[in-house]
Amino acid sequence: MASFVRITVLIWADILTAYALFVMMPYLTTVWNLNITRAAAIVNVFSGVATIMPIGMAFLVDAFMGDYWMLLLSSLAYSFGVSCLAMSTPPVLSNAVGNCGEYKPHCIGDAQKVLFYTALALIAIGISGHITSLESFLNQQQEDNSEQLSPRQAAGGVGVILLPIVGCIALPYIKPWSVRFGIPAICTVVATFLFTTGSCLYRHSKPQGSPLTTLCRVFVASASKMCRHLPSNDNQVPRIRGLRCLDKAVVQTQNQEQKEQNRWKLCTIEEVDDTKKVIHMIPMWMTFIMCGVVISIGNTYFLEQATDMNRKVGKLKVPLPIFKFFYDLVKDYFKSQCVKVPKNVKSKRYVPAFGMTVAMLFSILCCITAAEVETRRLDVIRRHGFLDKPNEKIPMSMFWLLPQFLLLGAVDGISNFSIDQFFTNQAPASMSRYLKIFSHGVIGAGTVGSVLSVYVVGKVSERGGRPSWFQGTLNKSRLDNYYWTLTVLSSTNLILYILVASWYIYKDPPNEVDDKATKNEGSAQA
Repeated sequence: MASFVRITVLIWADILTAYALFVMMPYLTTVWNLNITRAAAIVNVFSGVATIMPIGMAFLVDAFMGDYWMLLLSSLAYSFGVSCLAMSTPPVLSNAVGNCGEYKPHCIGDAQKVLFYTALALIAIGISGHITSLESFLNQQQEDNSEQLSPRQAAGGVGVILLPIVGCIALPYIKPWSVRFGIPAICTVVATFLFTTGSCLYRHSKPQGSPLTTLCRVFVASASKMCRHLPSNDNQVPRIRGLRCLDKAVVQTQNQEQKEQNRWKLCTIEEVDDTKKVIHMIPMWMTFIMCGVVISIGNTYFLEQATDMNRKVGKLKVPLPIFKFFYDLVKDYFKSQCVKVPKNVKSKRYVPAFGMTVAMLFSILCCITAAEVETRRLDVIRRHGFLDKPNEKIPMSMFWLLPQFLLLGAVDGISNFSIDQFFTNQAPASMSRYLKIFSHGVIGAGTVGSVLSVYVVGKVSERGGRPSWFQGTLNKSRLDNYYWTLTVLSSTNLILYILVASWYIYKDPPNEVDDKATKNEGSAQA
């Protein structure tokens, strides 16, 4: 139980850091004075890379490191990263590097820039490592109930857990950025230290090899036998039809019969079948990326719109992270509701496909809502003459943006569940560890792809000498047109998804296959 507390504090430190990083976009546009497209590109590349990297890290865990070492190294990287982020703010090193200590662009020197980008890289490694190993390592420790939790350990664990919760409430009201980033840095360092104190008590799993290696072996083995003919005996050919070129990986040559078999020259029928299953999933996987593009605008352009809007409810000034609270609330609600759906459906085969359809419809509705709200916001700006006054507060409540945040949370929750279930049902059993990691990777690919979409849309919009839709300030930009473009792209992607989903051959979920096998055995005995 003590091990459980030591590992759980990492999760709470992650939550606190997530709230601090949520307002990264306003920090870059106000303190660094970056234009909205460059600031959004930094945030989206960081977020996307942090969710794509776990695929490679899972390979390292399975093949070489194990969960403990991945969690230890990523936690250390996380701690150094958040600390560097706090140190990159102007007041911290102003005396050492000779810069001013104000939160203004001319106070950002080369030292601060190096620390900032180093911090983003280290934090991305930390997030990726935690996505890869934190849950699985925690499950390994729960199998061992022999440890007893003393009252002192329990009190310390509760105190460390409550500290980030209080920080999440107080953090938005702290104005100095150095303190706002410094609190998560301290909590992350303390959480990492507590995690390391239990190193001798944890249960360690040894690397067992990665299924990604098997995929590579199949490609290498089939490529090395391109000139060979397939055997005429159907028992020696993989059961899944299509991609016949990969079947040659099971062909045994005379040299292999005489000598010891080479794992990179000869594969089993099951390994080739698993590889084909993964390849058949790629077209469906590609259609999920557009949801990631839409989700990426939440903590970038949506948040930047709210920065200069009226935040007051009566006399109370509401902080921006309130949107993250509602976003996560709706995301968790829809995800929990989606979990209940398969229990009430006889056949679970098509549940993920239907869920993705609903998520894509919500993404279209979210883009339409965002476009209409932005049109209204720009109209208020023109009527009050704020086009050339980007720092003026717009007399329009920021809660006009709440519906699009709620819709975006629904998109994230439903798509996260549906993608996870799709990989769970359709991917080979040998790749069970990678299922949730692939789900994160899909959204991460869309987040990185949003940077490309903004660049392409900006270049197309300025053809014919017209001004680009993305200007230096938000007031002069035409985000409403960009949201309408995302609406068209999402609608087109939905049509493409329906076509691909209709073509795709679904297999029964693992639990349904087991139930059918049990029924067949019972009928045979009867």
